[in-house]
Amino acid sequence: MKRLLRSLIFALALSPMAAIATGPVDINAADAASLEQVKGIGPAKASAIVQFREQNGPFASVDELVQVPGLGEKTVAQIRDQIRVGSDGATKKK
Repeated sequence: MKRLLRSLIFALALSPMAAIATGPVDINAADAASLEQVKGIGPAKASAIVQFREQNGPFASVDELVQVPGLGEKTVAQIRDQIRVGSDGATKKK
């Protein structure tokens, strides 16, 4: 029983790492809930990203996130390794 409990606790401890292990989040395809999985992006910033994308079309690069209200260069620098644009980073702006 102790072994089972220990295994369960270990699995739960690793579950946040599973989101990181899946790779960067595509900011052009992710919904707000998916964006919230990025460390440094909360509900308000996630909603702002989705709203900006809906109004202005897809992001051409990660750097364009600085145009989103509430996101600055410092935030973008902190989350850069957790996000991407498109499958190869070559998504074109409409």
